[in-house]
Amino acid sequence: MQAEVIVVGGGMVGATLAALLGEAGVAVQVLDARPRAVGHAAGQGRPALRVSAVTEVSRRLFAHLTVWPAMVARRVTPYTGMLVWDGQGNGEIRFAAEQAGVPTLGHIVENDVILAALETRLSELPTVEQVFDARVAELHGTGDGQRLTLEDGRTLSAPLVVAADGANSRLRELAGIEAAPRDTGHQAVVTTVRVGHSHAGVARQVFLPSGPLAFLPLTVDGEDRYCSIVWSTSPHEAERLTRLSAEGLAAELEAAFEGRLGSVEVIDKAVDFPLAQRHAARYVAPGLALIGDAAHSIHPLAGQGVNLGLMDAAVLAEELVSARSRGGCQGDMRVLSRYARRRRGDNAAMLALMDGFRLLFGVRHPAWQLARNLGLSGVDRLTPLKRLMIRQAIGERGRLPASCR
Repeated sequence: MQAEVIVVGGGMVGATLAALLGEAGVAVQVLDARPRAVGHAAGQGRPALRVSAVTEVSRRLFAHLTVWPAMVARRVTPYTGMLVWDGQGNGEIRFAAEQAGVPTLGHIVENDVILAALETRLSELPTVEQVFDARVAELHGTGDGQRLTLEDGRTLSAPLVVAADGANSRLRELAGIEAAPRDTGHQAVVTTVRVGHSHAGVARQVFLPSGPLAFLPLTVDGEDRYCSIVWSTSPHEAERLTRLSAEGLAAELEAAFEGRLGSVEVIDKAVDFPLAQRHAARYVAPGLALIGDAAHSIHPLAGQGVNLGLMDAAVLAEELVSARSRGGCQGDMRVLSRYARRRRGDNAAMLALMDGFRLLFGVRHPAWQLARNLGLSGVDRLTPLKRLMIRQAIGERGRLPASCR
């Protein structure tokens, strides 16, 4: 197949872009370093370690692609409330979906569940080809697009190549686009737990001196006493936590979370990974576009990472399909620049906001702690402001692509 667009990276963001383009009849090749598809086990048994908080706007995008019902059939957990508090004081803020007139604030979905549904959809689209076990070795501009050389010697070319290959993007490196990491001082520790009390469809997060700890609600076989844990802490502390026994880690989690969900039982291994924020110096070049973590990676404290990437995919697809309908070239810089202008500002603002939150809650000076707690409690009493914050959090920002409205 002679592709119009080659998407490098078959994860959630890359697969979403390929599905949007494939539904418009665009010839797409998706290159994935994994040796095979996710398979049929996603959403069965014990929850996967990696989950995403899918906003309402992202859910609309998945519904547009007709993959949302497949995710629901496997396993998704809606949450209608959020509770955030300062572990160094008594300030807290609660959000409820009803305050913004929406049925849910979002859904916690295992990454494997999202990917399995998207891969099934891609297999149904006649103009999309999924290529597994494909690793890029070289990238060369050809004057009318880009040519890729894979590690096994194969060469592929297209008017447009899209880098959706993650925070350590090989394609971004080959293109010479800088995205210097900004060390957050945090490692993320993730695991899955069973708690003593129902989570009641509320996502909870406490800001500790070492970093935020989130208990994200999961419902397994109808039982709403499971949570996915994301604990952002110092590298030294992350190493210590991952070496604890299940019982030792459970005791640490219960104490850090102030016992708000009762007893804690760790039911999976705990793993950690580094957290660094990046923002690519540019999103596009002739015949090349960056989306998702290849363009920007963000601290997970607000769960916005994958949602920003999905919005990148939706906007880029909209611009490409619109240009194609007018007879334009997919790799035209005028087309790609429109995508970059629509996305860079929103992504930069969210990166700055998350960095600000991280720094604010990391300050231990008593005066700052007092101001922080008063601020949280004050905002909690301002329903109109909370309503605005909820609309922002569910993705209702700026000009949404048609697939997300």
